[in-house]
Amino acid sequence: MRLQFRTSIAWFVTAVVLAVGCASIVDTQEPRRPRNVEEFDAMFQEINNWGRWGADDELGTMNLITPEKTLAAAALVRRGITVSLAHNPIPGEFPDNPDAAFNHTMGRSLRSDTYEFTYHGYGVSHMDALCHFLWNDRLYNDTDPSESSLSGCGKLGIENLKSGIVTRGILLDFARLKGVDYLEPQTPIYIEDIEAWEEQAGVTVSPGDIIFVRTGRWARRAALGPWQVSGNSAGLHASVLPWIKERGVAAVGSDAATDVMPSLVDGVGQPVHTMLIAGFGSNIFDNMDLEALAETAVAENRWEFMITAGPIPVDGGTGSPLNPIAVF
Repeated sequence: MRLQFRTSIAWFVTAVVLAVGCASIVDTQEPRRPRNVEEFDAMFQEINNWGRWGADDELGTMNLITPEKTLAAAALVRRGITVSLAHNPIPGEFPDNPDAAFNHTMGRSLRSDTYEFTYHGYGVSHMDALCHFLWNDRLYNDTDPSESSLSGCGKLGIENLKSGIVTRGILLDFARLKGVDYLEPQTPIYIEDIEAWEEQAGVTVSPGDIIFVRTGRWARRAALGPWQVSGNSAGLHASVLPWIKERGVAAVGSDAATDVMPSLVDGVGQPVHTMLIAGFGSNIFDNMDLEALAETAVAENRWEFMITAGPIPVDGGTGSPLNPIAVF
């Protein structure tokens, strides 16, 4: 009996030690960097593209889409299947479209009409120009924001993309990677998730590509109804930014606003948006509807395609409503 009692005590002590040890491993793991404003600013200073293409550059990472890249993208067209990446504008007010961002009124003859967009937000598919975000009171390429006025951006406006965009697009379908219809809001996406998808889909992100991040936002909306996407969405965590820079991504698109929100970076609401636009000089495709694209990719067993996009060339515009087209 005494031996059995001592053995039981020994096992109990061992179990406690192991439990405490395991708990300490979990508890001492640090959150992904950057964790706060200071770490984000240090990252911004280290990896931004300011001056990379000259002091007067207004194209940023669109410089990575060379004629050779466009020709290679055109060679991806095998079946002539086209897919829109735009969500039809949402009329009326909803939690994810609180300002009724789109209005359509007909003229008296019923043969003319007026479209009114307030497209920055979560209800309209659009592209952000490089004058849309700043950091430390500077726009991309160390541009002074005082050059902008109520008449528009003095530099870095959407008119710089008047000639359009034709390059390789890659769908990063994280809902499919996780085996779900959609990611729940506030789900962060990390580098290991991107690389796991590359392996599963048989694609490798390369310089000049535009990546499209599918969280399943529109599938969730269809299943559960609209919700307040602002501050409550799945998306990329800021720790992926050095990877995006290293791979030479030309632009990023998503079915929401790219960032996981809350951002998990204390004091910085949208660090991915901020670095992409103000740091890298990368335009962003917001509120893309990637559901039909995902279905087509599965049917074709291909997650790469030619992508084309042409914003409205408004002089000094901070962006433009957009209907990108993927061609398989």
